[in-house]
Amino acid sequence: MTTWPVPGSESAGVPGEGKPGSFWEDRGDRFHCGVDIYAPAMSEVLACETGEVIDVGIATSPEQVSYWDTTRYVLVKTRSNLYCRYAEFADILVHIGDRVLEGQVIGHIGTVIRAHLVDGCSPHYVQRLKQDGHVSMLHFEVYRLRPGYMRAYSGGNWFGDGRPEGLLDPGPYLRDAIHGIKNYDE
Repeated sequence: MTTWPVPGSESAGVPGEGKPGSFWEDRGDRFHCGVDIYAPAMSEVLACETGEVIDVGIATSPEQVSYWDTTRYVLVKTRSNLYCRYAEFADILVHIGDRVLEGQVIGHIGTVIRAHLVDGCSPHYVQRLKQDGHVSMLHFEVYRLRPGYMRAYSGGNWFGDGRPEGLLDPGPYLRDAIHGIKNYDE
């Protein structure tokens, strides 16, 4: 089984194609590599399934983009041999090499957008996030292969042509988590 990662989310659903925060959403100059699950800052984030933490680091920072706050990410290799990237944490409670269990709290959602710095020159999707009050969220990605973060990738967005190698639509995985379904090989 898989577990929905944000029990405190505003909705237990995955944004549909073309909707704000959806997978491969066209953001004008970039594409969104995962899905965003909106929730209040400091909401708990749970591991969707058992696995091993293979990387942690900075997801966003004001050094990259002025209106971003500093957030972190956790990359977990799951028992089903997928790589789940949980991002935009205020804090993380796990370390590289830790085994995480399905349903274990691995961190807390951070505030990604510093709303007071968003203005009419900011990208349209960022202005929309500010307007809708969606400044804190879990950004969630799924890969078939361990992701290599290249220069064309930043803050959960892809600036190149075509998708990054191994990147999967996390929608089906998360929809299964909503219903407690397992449809992958162990």
